[in-house]
Amino acid sequence: QVQLAESGGGLVQAGGSLTLSCSASRGTISFSAMGWYRQAPGKQRELVATITVGGSTDYSDSVKGRFTISRDNAKNTVYLQMNSLKPEDTAVYFCNKGRWAGGKYYSTNFWGQGTQVSVSS
Repeated sequence: QVQLAESGGGLVQAGGSLTLSCSASRGTISFSAMGWYRQAPGKQRELVATITVGGSTDYSDSVKGRFTISRDNAKNTVYLQMNSLKPEDTAVYFCNKGRWAGGKYYSTNFWGQGTQVSVSS
């Protein structure tokens, strides 16, 4: 079964940028929709960005215009470019191998271990 591993998190000042990577092994993600989620302490996991097999993207209102999701199927990797970071973006970020149906993203049980993003004010 495919395994996902996130990397690229860290501590950054407000207004800064980070790029997260989600690398897949033991399987391909080329034929799957992919999503980035985040979970802040005491809050539910939130879907922030999705990308279809064809490369179409969608974002939550909270990150639209600041975050960009992309994929490199040759590298079996999905990225999340995060610009103009805010303290409220602080969370553990997870990638998910999902599916796209009826114009909606559905998560599956394929998750990475998460990477911490902390934004200081």
